[in-house]
Amino acid sequence: MSTRKVRDKWRSKAWYTVLAPPYFGNVELGSIPAESSEKLLGRVMEVTLYDVTGDFSHQYLKLYFQITNVDGKTAHTMFKGHEYSRDYLRSLVRRRTTKVDGLFDVSTKDGYRFRVAIVAFTLSRIKTSQENIIRKVMARIVNEKSAALTTDQFVQEMVLGKIASDIYNEAKKVVPLRHVGVRKSKLLTQVVMPQTQQAS
Repeated sequence: MSTRKVRDKWRSKAWYTVLAPPYFGNVELGSIPAESSEKLLGRVMEVTLYDVTGDFSHQYLKLYFQITNVDGKTAHTMFKGHEYSRDYLRSLVRRRTTKVDGLFDVSTKDGYRFRVAIVAFTLSRIKTSQENIIRKVMARIVNEKSAALTTDQFVQEMVLGKIASDIYNEAKKVVPLRHVGVRKSKLLTQVVMPQTQQAS
């Protein structure tokens, strides 16, 4: 009896193809079942950057896409955030080196707000004053980038390593570095509302 109910419930569901946003090439992220398209809205899908690019070296990066609208049997998404896998982050830690963390809230040119976590690993132990300089470099570059780029451009540069590369090239003038990366991001607000703009 209960088995038949479960089977009937599955039979009543349709499969929907989930696509990445256009700036990730509308790549197919997978298929998910749902009783109706309305029940898909707001659902978040977790994939790796490897699933999007096909580059095996991108397996360490997890991406989160939220379904925003459904057209027929196709679900469209928006970028909600990303993060390093725990194993990858753990693999970067070394003894007698310094890990410099920076956490920044930034706004893109088109009004989207992101919380961005950047990490740098040095080749040897460094002073607190040097850590502070690296953190200032992180803050300056991520703020300049976000202010100059649209959300689509900012997300691409953040996920594909361009922002990390720019920070690395600047910060390595302070101390030798082994790794710099945007280890995590989260979309805080989608667009700045008109009344908010008036209030500020």
